[in-house]
Amino acid sequence: MTYPDLLILRHGETEWNREGRMQGEMDSPLTDTGRAQAEAQGRLLAGLNLDGWALWSSPQGRARATAEIALPGRDVSTDPRLSEITMGAWTGVRRAEIALQRPQLFDHHGDLTWYDEAPGGEGLEALYVRTGAFLATLRGPAVLVTHGITSRMLRCHALGLEPGAFADLPGGQGVVYAVSGGIQTCLSEGA
Repeated sequence: MTYPDLLILRHGETEWNREGRMQGEMDSPLTDTGRAQAEAQGRLLAGLNLDGWALWSSPQGRARATAEIALPGRDVSTDPRLSEITMGAWTGVRRAEIALQRPQLFDHHGDLTWYDEAPGGEGLEALYVRTGAFLATLRGPAVLVTHGITSRMLRCHALGLEPGAFADLPGGQGVVYAVSGGIQTCLSEGA
């Protein structure tokens, strides 16, 4: 499937990000660093012509706060399909605690498939279906403010990759991923 041009942002750092806690459907506030990351994203977006672009955000607080900073004074719609993968019983638990209880899930450095193992969590296939359903509704270019794993899954669709490739895609806060014609470019102030 061919998708319109996308600009994809992950929310800025939160208190729980800093503590290594799994957020999923829960929220914690942006840190000062997170607000600065959203401001950097805003400067990147300010240098682009967004006339005619739809502006979308996850309804979760950390994404909405990032959208308010990065897209000041703009009308940003929300859609629950841009929410982060739910983590079930692991919500609020530190990643280090999960690794102590289930070290085999973390044997492969960089492999993020352990997101599929969260007791009562959403799972990666469900996230892939939900993000694909959202993208199928877009009728033109869009800015999407979302979350780490959701961002990667959205980019899998837009890049024509299988869902298992999500772990190979870069993450990061304070950057903007531009995806056009199946090619991804990371926009950052340091580039």
